[in-house]
Order: sequence, then structure tokens, then C-alpha cells
Amino acid sequence: MESLIEFFKGSEFLSDPGIGWMQEMAFLPHVLAYAVVFAAVFGVFGVFAMFAIWMERKVSAHMQSRIGPMRTGGWHGWAQSLADGIKLFVKEDIRPGAANAVLWVVAPALVFCAAIAGFVALPISQGWVVNDLNLGVFYIVAIASIEVVGVIMAGWSSNNKWSLLGAIREGAQVVSYEIPAAMTLMVPILMVGSFSLTDIVNAQQGSWFIWQSPWLFIAAVVYFVSSIAGCKRAPFDMPEAESELVAGFHTEYSGLRFAFFFMEEYASVFIVSGVFATCFLGGWNLPFVDLDFASSGWMVFVGALICMAKIMFMVFMQMWLRWTLPRLRVDQVMSMGYKYLTPFAFLCVVGAAVYEYAGWNWIPGV
Repeated sequence: MESLIEFFKGSEFLSDPGIGWMQEMAFLPHVLAYAVVFAAVFGVFGVFAMFAIWMERKVSAHMQSRIGPMRTGGWHGWAQSLADGIKLFVKEDIRPGAANAVLWVVAPALVFCAAIAGFVALPISQGWVVNDLNLGVFYIVAIASIEVVGVIMAGWSSNNKWSLLGAIREGAQVVSYEIPAAMTLMVPILMVGSFSLTDIVNAQQGSWFIWQSPWLFIAAVVYFVSSIAGCKRAPFDMPEAESELVAGFHTEYSGLRFAFFFMEEYASVFIVSGVFATCFLGGWNLPFVDLDFASSGWMVFVGALICMAKIMFMVFMQMWLRWTLPRLRVDQVMSMGYKYLTPFAFLCVVGAAVYEYAGWNWIPGV
């Protein structure tokens, strides 16, 4: 506690000598508030990861005429993911003798923290956001790029050729698909004139962006494909190709560290689905309906349910594609990113700028 007080005493915020000791102590609740927010985000992060893993098993099972988990936990095996989490938590943590100890330990923590940090600027309903950043879109894109650093660290430090090859594939793939993903997000930013996700959602009251112009529709499709590649999901799961690389960059990991990589994947799926829902599907807004959130406090909960329904639909779409399409070759993955998606992304930005300048729209009066 004394070290915290000394830290705040030396901070620029409390550098004024006229501020008394009691006012310095009053600043401490902010630290506790951020700790509570972190705990809440971590809780949502973990619960969603377990639910998404269970959902993926059920979706894949029904697509293959199976029933999936049924025994653990009772109704449709709802506790199967919880049981798996406990198993990974108590499982022995084995580190290869020739691995780089420091990087090998830091890599899953870096990946895990980058995934949690993405939740900070993602709004779920009107006012339900950890921090409504003015550069929310830029922040999420920047944070997502940190994850690949952890993956490369994991692959290289494992001293395993399969892990290193998976890490190299991850680096090449993310660099390829970050460009079209970021460029397509510029289209709704051009329409609104703000990088804030809350401003983007509020601009879609009564009409979602995805059908307001052809460029927004194309941008939504390009972003969706690019986001799947960024999350290492099939058919773009080359960094983890089991038939070629055993398990890719996390081949040598076990126990809780392996669980960190697993949870990061589903957290990334949630974040990119949330960005898609807020930038193209209106977030917590319904089409052709203006929801008055100021009229009742319960409307905030309604908006959260609407936004979560859209996010879960996009999560389901990613699962659907995973169990429908075959894995692409490495050259096909790179060609799609550089030859097709990137030119389409730049075309969407130029077309949207022209549409915005000319005042054209698919829906008259919107």
C-alpha cells in the first residue's frame, strides 16, 4: 500500500503541492476499479472460451451426424469444457530441455494478455464498454498484431522444427491478412468520421452499414474472410496444420500453457466477430427501428442481448466454415491475401470515399 501511495505522489496527476494526502489516498479506488474490471473481463473471457469449445464440439458433431458431448455435466455434456479445463490446470507442465526457458515461458502469457486487451475497446451495449477509446478500431487492430509476436516466440523457443515452421507460417499469414482487414475497417470509419466503435454503432440506428452501399457489403465480406485467417481458423489453419506439423507452434506445450493458446484462439474469434457486428451489423441496433436507450435502464440489457446474438451468429459462421471447407495450401493462402483480398480492400476504400463525397446510397433517405 505504501508503495502505491509513493507512486501516486510522484505522478503528474498529483504533482500539485496543494493537493493533500487525503486526496492522494482518494485516487486509490481507481486502481481497485481497474482491478475489478480486469477480473470481470477475465471471467467473461474464460466462460466464453469454455462455452465456445462446447459449442464447436456440438456444431461439428451435428454437421457430421453425431451428437457430440452428452455425459459430462448432464444436459448435452455442458460441463465437458469445464472438465477439460480442470484437466489442463492439473496436468504436468513439461518444458523441453533444449528450449529457451525465458521466451518459452513468456510466449503463452503474451498471447493470452493480447487477447484479453482486445476486450477493452469492444462495446457490447450503450455505455457497456471498459474504455470507449477515440481510436478504438485502431487499438484493436494494433493489439491483435501483438499476438503473432507471442506465436513466433513460442515456435522459435521450443527448439522444434514443426513449431518453428508453424510460427513462420503464422507470421507470413498474419502480415498478409492484416492489410485487407485493416483497410476494410476504414470504410465504416469514412462513413462516420470517427475511430470510436461506439460512434460507429450509433451511426447505424435504423439501418446497418452492410447494406447501405455496395462497397460496405464487399468490405464486410473481405473483413470476414481476413478475420478468419487472422484467427488461424480453418480453412486458413496452416500454422497448426495437424496433418503436417503435429500441432504447429504449440507442439511442445502442455498443461495450463497450452490452455492459454487454446483460449486465445476463441477470444480472438469473439473479438473479430464483435468488430464485425459493431462495424457492419449495427451492434446493439435493430434494422428500421430506433431504440431509445435513454427511456429505460432495461434497454441497455436489451441492446446487450441483441449485440451478443449477432456476435454468436458470426462465431457460428466461423465454426460452420471450419467444418465445411478443406484446408488450403500455403501458396493458396498467400495468393488469396495478396492477389485478391488486398486489391478488393483498397477498391472498397476508394469506392466508399467516392460514394460518401457524392452522397449516394442504396437506401434513399438514410
